[in-house]
Amino acid sequence: MQKARIKISGTDAKKLDQLCQEIIEIAERVGVDKSGPIPLPTKKIKVPVRKSPDGEGTATWDKWELRIHKRLIDMEANERAMRQIMRVQAPRETNIEIELKS
Repeated sequence: MQKARIKISGTDAKKLDQLCQEIIEIAERVGVDKSGPIPLPTKKIKVPVRKSPDGEGTATWDKWELRIHKRLIDMEANERAMRQIMRVQAPRETNIEIELKS
């Protein structure tokens, strides 16, 4: 039986967890074996930006940070479950990647 590895990433952790919950509910409804969601390490992208645009004055900086949260779900690649997962409406900030393994 084939396995499906679903990788979900996004910037909003709450929306990411809601999406994972929808996928888990689909798996339970169809009755396939699943494991997860497994939280993967959060990637932090830090960007220092100079406050003054022209270079005059004191060198003061703003420090911005973008956090990318990731979750991993493994489940059986049942055709019925995969079709329902493909129809799930994902928020704009999230990315879903499905990989089939034998």
